[in-house]
Amino acid sequence: MQSAYRPIRIGLLGAGSVGSQVAKLLIENQSELAKRVGAELSLTGIAVRDLKSKRDAELPAELFTTDAESVILGSDIVIELIGGIEPAKTWVMQALNSGADVITANKALIAACGPELFALADQLGAQLYFEAAVAGAIPIIRPLRESLAGDRIDRVMGIVNGTTNFILDRMESTGADFDEALAEATALGYAEADPTADIEGFDAASKAAILASLAFHSEVPVEKVHREGITSVTAMQIETAKQAGYAVKLLAICERVESGGLVARVHPTLIPLEHPLAAVRGAYNAVFVEAQSAGRLMFYGAGAGGPETASAILGDLVSAAKRHLAGGPGLADSTHANLEALPVQFVNTRFQITLEVRDKAGVLAKIASVFAGHGVSVETVQQSVAPNNAALLTIMTHVASERDLEAVVAALEADDSVVLVASVIRVEGL
Repeated sequence: MQSAYRPIRIGLLGAGSVGSQVAKLLIENQSELAKRVGAELSLTGIAVRDLKSKRDAELPAELFTTDAESVILGSDIVIELIGGIEPAKTWVMQALNSGADVITANKALIAACGPELFALADQLGAQLYFEAAVAGAIPIIRPLRESLAGDRIDRVMGIVNGTTNFILDRMESTGADFDEALAEATALGYAEADPTADIEGFDAASKAAILASLAFHSEVPVEKVHREGITSVTAMQIETAKQAGYAVKLLAICERVESGGLVARVHPTLIPLEHPLAAVRGAYNAVFVEAQSAGRLMFYGAGAGGPETASAILGDLVSAAKRHLAGGPGLADSTHANLEALPVQFVNTRFQITLEVRDKAGVLAKIASVFAGHGVSVETVQQSVAPNNAALLTIMTHVASERDLEAVVAALEADDSVVLVASVIRVEGL
């Protein structure tokens, strides 16, 4: 028998592509959601900046207001979907202080202000849900936060930005250069008019900070995430990688390191074609988790989109609503391991270095001695013809430290036998 509990009041901040879908689904599925929760979920208000803006869904006009405070103070659960740091942070804190639970898809806010917001929620006995902040519809936050909380996670590695994955995939499948693939992504709506946050890795870095914080129960500020974008990736790099049996992907990698700390990094990466992440095409996302007891797990699906992200929001909403019925404090954030977030120089991995060198006797031996002199072991060398009477060397190393590899690159750039260090790219998944 359904509970006689009063309707749970839901306030929505923002009605863009995701917000409109959340509101639409809340209204259309009200009866079904009530059966799952045990009480009616009543959408009582939607705060927006402009009442005249076109929406992705037809919604009752009486729900809309520009008065965010009235929506917040009249709600039991507040869903924040405006993005950015401010005024989102102020409104989330106001909602928590009012006694409401908060659901957000705002990865920038969680990455930058998560510890402060979680501490406030814990102090007030409220709950901050953020499943949609990483990888859209893919359920990865709850597995890390709850299902794997008793396991030791050693590594999280994933494709967490659909725009960059689409661009790199098109470059691989069609031979397009970066600018052509970006133009196609923009035309199809995968890239924003200003794609900087995606192509320079800022979006993925925010998500890496969140994943690392959850996986290793430690605070990981976004400024401690090593970040490189994909703007320097060339069609030649991708074709060379493909011929060698690799795909180029922008990966977020969060891992424990030998020193006892952790490193979170985002950068273009070579990954073997047989690795599951290499098969992630188009704008899809995937997160690969390596845990001590659970082993290897992969979470795959749509990383963005209004309906897809709305699915994650509504999942959090059902959880929050059930907590309202059951009562009791929320799930506290776990950051008690206190692992230090270290710079990328503490990473050990393989590298592929592409050099243009002078085509003359003794150069290969000289290059090999540079690597050996800095303790970096060479696994393979491939030579081909480059323009201007130069030779192109593609060198794959054994596992080496980032610090030693940086020393090798500096020495190569200073060597008069080397015309150009064309690219340095890390190799993962072997």
